[in-house]
Formats: sequence, C-alpha cells, structure tokens
Amino acid sequence: MQKEIISLAEITGFQTPSEEFNPYEWYKNKLRNEPVSYNEATDTWNVFRYEDVRRVLSDYDYFSSVRPRTTISVGADNEEGQRMSKVDLSLDPPEHQKNRALLAKAFTPRSLKLWEPRIHEVVRQLLDGIGDALEIDVVQDFTNALPAIVIADLLGVPSGDRLLFKEWVDHLFLPIPKERAEDVQELKRQAAKQYYNYLYPIIVGKRSAPAEDIISDLIRAEVDGERLSDDEIVRTTMFILGAGVETTSHLLACTFYSFLYDDDRIYGEVRADRELLPNTVEEMLRYRFHIAKMDRTVKQDNDLLGVDLKKGDVVVAWMSAANMDEAMFEDPFTLNIRRPNNKKHLTFGNGPHFCLGAPLARLEANIGIGLFMDRYSRIEPVPGFRLEDHLTPSAAGQTLTSLPMRVTASR
Repeated sequence: MQKEIISLAEITGFQTPSEEFNPYEWYKNKLRNEPVSYNEATDTWNVFRYEDVRRVLSDYDYFSSVRPRTTISVGADNEEGQRMSKVDLSLDPPEHQKNRALLAKAFTPRSLKLWEPRIHEVVRQLLDGIGDALEIDVVQDFTNALPAIVIADLLGVPSGDRLLFKEWVDHLFLPIPKERAEDVQELKRQAAKQYYNYLYPIIVGKRSAPAEDIISDLIRAEVDGERLSDDEIVRTTMFILGAGVETTSHLLACTFYSFLYDDDRIYGEVRADRELLPNTVEEMLRYRFHIAKMDRTVKQDNDLLGVDLKKGDVVVAWMSAANMDEAMFEDPFTLNIRRPNNKKHLTFGNGPHFCLGAPLARLEANIGIGLFMDRYSRIEPVPGFRLEDHLTPSAAGQTLTSLPMRVTASR
C-alpha cells in the first residue's frame, strides 16, 4: 500500500531552488523562534533543535517508524515499486533489529576493506576518462558516476549499465510536487518497472552461480529460517541500496560546490594536509548536506518535546537544522573543516535506524576526493555560473545537475 506523501514544500515555503539549496536562514529562524512548531497545511509537527531531533529519531517507545503518512517519496505506486518483503526496515525494534541484521552483513568492516581497492580503481578510471581537459563538469564526469558504478559493482550487476541504474534511482527517489504529482508518479512507475525487469533475471542467474556481492549475500541469507525470494531481493535492493547512489552523489557534488563557492581556500588546505580530509568530509555532511530529515509517528500521547502530542501525530525531525544548533556546534553557520566535534552531526540519523550505508558513503567520499586532489593541484569556478540553472529536485532537496570547473593538473 502506497503511503500518503507529505509535501515538504508546504512546510518550508522556499521560493526558489537556490533558496532550498542554501536553507541556512530558514534553519536559523526555526532554531531561534520555532524550535517545535505545528504546520497546519500538512498537519505535522516539526522539530529542529539537536536534542529534540535526536530524541525523535531514537526513542521508538514514543516515536514510531511505522507510519501511514511520510515525507519520504521513495518507490512507486505500481506493483513493481512497492516494498513487499520480509526485509522491511521501517519497523520498530525488536522486529527492526532482525531485518537490519540481515542487511548489516553486507556492510561489515570486512566488506568495506574488500571494497576499498575497487573504489580506488573506479575513481582512477573516471579520472583517466577525463583526460587532459582544462575544464570539466565535475558532476557529470565524476560525482554522479562514482557512486553509481560502485553500487552496481557491489550489487553484482554490470557497471556498464550504470547510467540506466542512476536514472532509475533518480526517478524512484523524486519528491512528488502537488502541481505535477501524476507526471512524477508516472516517471516513478516506469523506473520501478524497468528496474524490476532488469534486476530479476540477474538474481535468478546468481542463485545457480553466487559470487562475492550483495545480491549473492541476500540469496544466502535467512529471515526466521526462511530465505528471501527473487522478488523480495529485487525490492530490497531497490529501496535500500538505491539510496547509496542518491545520497553519495549529492554529498560529493555539494562538497565540490563548497570548495568553489563557500570557501575557495579549503581545497588547497586539504590538498596540502591530507589528515584534514576525513574531518572535511564530516563538516560537509554537517554543513552542506542540507535537507536531511526523517519523520516519525507518535505512538502514545506525550509532552516530551514541550507540546502536547497525540497518538497518530506526525513529527518531522530536521537533522540538517539540528546540525546548525549552537547548543551542540560552536558558530554553527560557519564552515569549519577543523571543527573538533563535527562527527556528532545527525545527517545519517540516530538510534536504531542509523544509516547502514554511512561507512560506505564516507569511504567513497574520502577516496574520491583524495584521488581527485592527487590528479588536480587547483580548481577554479567557471565565470558566469548561475546556481539556479544547475539544480533539480531530489530526495536530498535541490541537488546539482552540473558543476563546471577549471582544473589544473598536478605536475
């Protein structure tokens, strides 16, 4: 059954794509003036401060992941686009732990160690493909391609089909605007159908010849003594692993935007001192991954947030706003790659539903940016770039469709 999708646009009221891409004034106003507020248009409560957001995300006794209404518009309303699987992560503990443990086997530290050489290889291939160009589109040439190839490889599907894979994921994760709801739903239906028809025969083939990949791991796995069907594996990969393309490409693109337009000193500083790179990635997750949010449904009446919440109410927890809370982060609206506590950001969530793919996203970002810095000693903006012309709606808010830059190769 397709859940009712709550319109984020009716909560935020952003007037332009670039305002949504840089939502800092909105966050500042909410944190200072409306830290817990009711939105009548969407019938939702919205929370912005760090401790409140963390409470909503982690306290499953009062705030449930099982919800009939949600801000998350993943999937489609046709048969192929629905989540009908034993592996359902939108449950509360203890059922959630069982399902999460099944997928967590694919994201162990051992798995990351095995994937690391392949990620290095993919990055080098992409950089070699750019060649000697003096001007590149880092989104089209690099940040979109890297997560798509990596996820395709880890799933065990041909990485040569990465453009199809990326297109399907982009459509499946599109937000649904009220004024174009049916058009977007049709894009989602087509993407779900094409994805399903593409992946199903690959899974059937792997049953007789399993390999070292995530699909094969799911084929071998058991839930309560039962194995997953081919149909369930398709749906599981569609909803869970597809997020690895969307979120990581957004993180990488926003990081390069930040190098060019937030503070053009950072690229050179980090290139000269690579020990700064991991903390730089964390600061980009805190500061530049700008529309991380999650919703929960109130399980029982309570006043834990300082207002009277009733069973069935929807609470939207704005993680990216919590990342700007001065009670947790000093001078939070300043980008600071030397910030000592920026890993406390809530971009990947908190509690039982903390993002399983977070270690992989961090690994891709650190390797991708590091090898890019090895190849290019300097990057510069291209004159005439107008942000508004290079944005598109996505699950992570407005995301970059292209980002031209001038590059100087290392000698």
